[in-house]
Amino acid sequence: MSSEKHVLMDEIAIRRALTRIAHEILEKNKGIDDCVLVGIRTRGVYLAQRLAEKITEIEGTPIPWGELDVTAYRDDRGSAAEARESGKVLLMNPSDVSVHDKKVILFDDVLYTGRTIRAAMDALMDCGRPQMIQLAVLADRGHRELPIRPDYIGKNIPTSKSEGIVVSLQETDGKDEVTINQNRREQE
Repeated sequence: MSSEKHVLMDEIAIRRALTRIAHEILEKNKGIDDCVLVGIRTRGVYLAQRLAEKITEIEGTPIPWGELDVTAYRDDRGSAAEARESGKVLLMNPSDVSVHDKKVILFDDVLYTGRTIRAAMDALMDCGRPQMIQLAVLADRGHRELPIRPDYIGKNIPTSKSEGIVVSLQETDGKDEVTINQNRREQE
């Protein structure tokens, strides 16, 4: 099948979205006290790191951030019980971030069915008991299979199931952009 690619967000749009999300987080939480950013691997980690830098720039105080690998918690790749038994809960950061009794702002690049976010919440609960979990995404494309709604959205992108959203970031792909791919084959 042929594929057409359209750029929906360029580097400037992504930067503006992250700046807006940073301000929204600060407003909703009345600052950064007891807040922690957690990025979902892979691109959510880089977005959380960028967001932490924006918030530090605005507030003048660093906000702790970490990264979360939810692979073992995915419902299509095994059970959370197996993950706990194997010790595959990965919450990492150079500062060894704790989520216990914190307001955790979970960041992912694209929100689609909600299954990755559900897996991330399960993994977070195994790392400690957060006071609250909020969700930030760069792109919300719809088609939820679970009752999950983001608190902070970079851009709403209504899609059909045959379209794909691709987030490219400088850290992994050499450029910053969000594209929609037309005529993608539907997943089985």
